[in-house]
Amino acid sequence: MRQYQQFINGSLKASPEDVIEVENPYTQKIVAAVPQGGQADAEAALEAAAEAQPAWEARSAAERAGYLKKMSEGIRQNRTQLAKILVEEQAKVLPLAQVEIDFTADYFEYYAGWARIFEGEIIQSDRPNESIFIFRKPMGVAVGICPWNFPFFVMARKVAPALLTGNAAVIKPSSVAPATIMAFAEIVAKTDLPPGVLNIITGAGASLGEALVRSPLTAMVSLTGSVEAGQRVIAGAADNIVKTSLELGGKAPAIVCADADIDLAVKSVVASRVIFSGQVCNCAERLYVDEKIASKFIPRLVEAMKAVKYGDPFDRNTPDMACQVNAEQQRKIAAMVARAREEGAKVLCGGDIPKTETGYFFEPTVLGDCAQNMEAVQKEIFGPVLPVLTFKTFEEAIEKANDSEYGLTSSIYTTNVNTAMWGVRKLKFGETYVNRENFEAMQGFHAGWRKSGIGGADGKHGLMEYLNTQVAYIQY
Repeated sequence: MRQYQQFINGSLKASPEDVIEVENPYTQKIVAAVPQGGQADAEAALEAAAEAQPAWEARSAAERAGYLKKMSEGIRQNRTQLAKILVEEQAKVLPLAQVEIDFTADYFEYYAGWARIFEGEIIQSDRPNESIFIFRKPMGVAVGICPWNFPFFVMARKVAPALLTGNAAVIKPSSVAPATIMAFAEIVAKTDLPPGVLNIITGAGASLGEALVRSPLTAMVSLTGSVEAGQRVIAGAADNIVKTSLELGGKAPAIVCADADIDLAVKSVVASRVIFSGQVCNCAERLYVDEKIASKFIPRLVEAMKAVKYGDPFDRNTPDMACQVNAEQQRKIAAMVARAREEGAKVLCGGDIPKTETGYFFEPTVLGDCAQNMEAVQKEIFGPVLPVLTFKTFEEAIEKANDSEYGLTSSIYTTNVNTAMWGVRKLKFGETYVNRENFEAMQGFHAGWRKSGIGGADGKHGLMEYLNTQVAYIQY
């Protein structure tokens, strides 16, 4: 069993608190332990960050970028081991885990490339002898709270732009899957990164998380998590009027038009639904099919879902998915499917917890005869379950797709560019994918509407999340 320590002020330190045990969801055995940090750890990390930040800001952006490159190099040198740890702590199939590790290394390199690119502005003045400048300056100490589904990549989403722009950072991994991030802390500890610039500490959200969010030393909080967690962050940040950037839940609609490439749509929707066992907030969570092709499309979809392989995430035969991250998630999915049945939905495939020797599995499931007001259509399932509805007109499909408290991602399958563009214009979501699976690019901007979040990440606009503006009116 791996034992990890807190990373505070450039050093790995044992916490005096209890430990959090990390369970392998597939073997159901404890594979790691991390400190159960509390108020003292939060204060130590924040104070170290606050002390280190001015000197870090004083360095050039190009010099700061050099440290991001070192982090990328450290990840690449340990890529196989990091992927193994990721699989063990969350039952992500090995190929997908390796993609996450490698993509994270790419992400650090990508933001290092912004060092000589991000800029301020010069604005025309109404006065003849005046210049107006907009300077962009770091906020101070940025707190990043990471989720359990893509912990390593999301950690980079919070660390790379924060550090590049001159902020210091304190990162709190999820208590469910903290091990890979803490292994990264061990890599960073071996570099010459100035002490305090990056701190990584573990603990429960109700104690450590609250302490980080409510501290007057915190200038910004970036959270990726549930709507409920986002609401707690907003409430905790209110006293000090701290900026929050939140990526929360999703209930992504996928619209399949009558002229869609059916093979492409089936393949993309299934891939989007079962990636990481359905535990991805931006992937298809409800499906709307034109009734003119429903009799052809839905059987093909069911056939494809039945063909999804699940099993040991380390299996070299490469299953499409493994199990849920813990027993709580498994129970939640099973309960939602049971309630969908009670509401009148028909289970077209799956629908149960399979009989396996180990692992918190749930069968790939398609629910037919669904209605728009059903819980399974309105609430995030976060598992390999796909409710299917039909529509008569594209306008009806758009209306139903927009009928949600979430607004993270959406998708359209059509061969008509006019239909695609009209749909993109009318859909009220932060992202829309056309004729492809739901997966964003690092140079885009991943941001939600409504209860799916505030602010966003990736690309130029994600970088700007970590910068304050200062306007200077200079008359001469």
